[in-house]
Amino acid sequence: MQGGGPQSEGQAGQSRPGRFPPGPQRDPAIFQVTEQTRTYPCPNCGGVLAFDPQSQQLKCPNCGSVVPLSPDIADPARITKRELAPAMAQLAAQQSNAAAQVSGDKEIVCQSCGGHTIFTGTLTALRCPFCNTAIQRDDIQQSPTRLPIDGILPLRIDTKDARSRIEQWINSRRFAPNAFKKYRELGSFSSIYLPYFSYDSATTTRYTGMRGIHRTETFRDSQGNTQTRIVTDWYPARGTVSNRFEDVTGHATYGLDDDKVTSLEPWPMEYTHPYSPEFVAGHLSRTYDWDAQHVFVERTKPRMESVIDSTIRADIGGNEQRISSRDIDWLTVQFNQLLLPVWMLTVTFQQRPFQVVINGVTGEVQGRRPWSAVKITFAVLAALILIALIYFGYEYANAG
Repeated sequence: MQGGGPQSEGQAGQSRPGRFPPGPQRDPAIFQVTEQTRTYPCPNCGGVLAFDPQSQQLKCPNCGSVVPLSPDIADPARITKRELAPAMAQLAAQQSNAAAQVSGDKEIVCQSCGGHTIFTGTLTALRCPFCNTAIQRDDIQQSPTRLPIDGILPLRIDTKDARSRIEQWINSRRFAPNAFKKYRELGSFSSIYLPYFSYDSATTTRYTGMRGIHRTETFRDSQGNTQTRIVTDWYPARGTVSNRFEDVTGHATYGLDDDKVTSLEPWPMEYTHPYSPEFVAGHLSRTYDWDAQHVFVERTKPRMESVIDSTIRADIGGNEQRISSRDIDWLTVQFNQLLLPVWMLTVTFQQRPFQVVINGVTGEVQGRRPWSAVKITFAVLAALILIALIYFGYEYANAG
């Protein structure tokens, strides 16, 4: 396994901290090869380091010690994309030749306390439920049967800011049940890095359609009066348009509210860094359920096609447009895999889950909430009473 930290020694479930190696490859993680996991002990007090959104460094919540990020990942950089079709063909070949696929549930032994915990499904980073040590699973990220993570957009919204935004959002939902607003007791709130695929593409589209031109027509109605109406004349149209797309993103996980997660866009890609697990320290993380081909076809391609349709309509011109046919030539489709940060609140209310998500960089809040039938009923009754009072007040004033 790669990494700048020392290899673990001794019995399973234990590791022996070593001195961080010098130079740009220094990684302040302690590895356990048998479990293929890593933890981040504080070099000062032995506490657990976590990536701090404010300082953008690793920081110990116990003693406040700061461990700088490795120099080779400390600055934002443009993340290279690769061609989709060849990459997916290569991945398929690797998967067919692999002895085993790396995925699913995995029980590991915490290197700090020896407790057993389970990485469930696509989780790749969690906290030990016994001692709160942040643990990362490396076997998925480094597996040749999985697409590699190319970049990461580091978390910039800290816990205090995220809770403030959640409080403001929930308290502004006037018709939400009071019980839902007690989300601290009902729900789970955590920072998590979600897997996304980001696409660039260039297209040329040949189309046929109709251009509608409005004109005003004068006519006489059945009573002999002169009237005017708008009439649309239609003319055939055809042409070719070109489009270029950059950083069109689609998340790659099940179990999320797709519309609300998509509404967290745009993501400020200028803050993207080359991927390093140091950014994930102390936070949850998931790997993808859908691969890059699936996400492109199901989530991002339809959005690109909608933009292409808008370009065609602009090219047709006129007052109205109809698209009869279009033939899209996808000249290039390139992608990379990114981890993007989200604060996620999931509240189970009356056996139904409700999600509220925050863009971990911009602070944009999106979510759904339940509706209180009691509050809505009282609001309707209050409105009816107010209308009645206004009516009777008006009648009484006129009677006087």
